[in-house]
Amino acid sequence: MFEGLSLTHILLFLVILLLLFGAKRLPEIGGALGKSIGEFKRSMRDVQNEFNTSANPPNRMEPPPPPSQPPQPPKAPGA
Repeated sequence: MFEGLSLTHILLFLVILLLLFGAKRLPEIGGALGKSIGEFKRSMRDVQNEFNTSANPPNRMEPPPPPSQPPQPPKAPGA
């Protein structure tokens, strides 16, 4: 990812950041960036889980309907 960057490039980038934001703001910016990346990863994991569960719904076995019983003939009185 950073194949074209040498140590000199990275140090120059850090010095420019230090000049732009100051020493007091850099830890705040780093913390906010870390939280943002964590939230993004969490959201991506949630979306992926939702996609996987909706693509493969669980196999639910519904119980079979109760067997239908044939109608019983009415009993004759006195029998």
